[in-house]
Amino acid sequence: MTFHIITLFPKSFDSYLGESILKRAIEDKKIKVKFYNPREYAVAKHSLLRGGSSKFSKAIRIDRPPFGGGPGMVIQAEPVIKAVEAALRRIRNSELRIKGNLNSKLTIPNSKIIFLSPSGKQFTNKYAETVSKKYTDIIILSGRYEGIDSRVKKIFKMDEISIGPFILTGGELPAMILIDVISRQRRGILGNFDSLEERRVSSSEVYTRPESFKYKGKSYKVPKVLLSGHHKNIESWKKKGRKD
Repeated sequence: MTFHIITLFPKSFDSYLGESILKRAIEDKKIKVKFYNPREYAVAKHSLLRGGSSKFSKAIRIDRPPFGGGPGMVIQAEPVIKAVEAALRRIRNSELRIKGNLNSKLTIPNSKIIFLSPSGKQFTNKYAETVSKKYTDIIILSGRYEGIDSRVKKIFKMDEISIGPFILTGGELPAMILIDVISRQRRGILGNFDSLEERRVSSSEVYTRPESFKYKGKSYKVPKVLLSGHHKNIESWKKKGRKD
């Protein structure tokens, strides 16, 4: 599975993707993460007009005031469109190498485009599982400021997804959440596939050694049922979420 992230700030992903389970999954080539900075595609057009220089400049602006007024800036549609097209071309070229023949349209049946938006459909484990099973390539549009020009959504078929009823300063954190939740639905990512909480009886309360310890004179013990070895009673305790 390959995640194609459209973002102005690709370096913000370095820390999270460079640790623990996702780092191992990337090293083991179970997942790949590719980045497409819309600024680079604006620069390509800009440079062509200025004589063909391809040197990337952060001074190139792709955010503009919104039509109709209002605070903040909106990311222009054209650089984002070009970034999505670049991702689709990469996916299509990969498919050609594997399968040998595809139609000429820049659409690939095994790819899904996701537009991150506070007003989108709520992201869930069920959605993540469906995407993980159906698609090998996932393009995620990660916006900033007041968002991305809405005409992008009219050009490409995509799902508009929200990670929750709150507003963030950008789509990078939601994109990381999608990578994490969707990746763990793939066999081999977690090591033991039974680690998926949604596939087993789980509780919000978990305990490990020691069985008992004291803090400021008070004893804190593991619930007796978890030490009993009685699997039916343990599962019942987990389902009820009891604290005794």
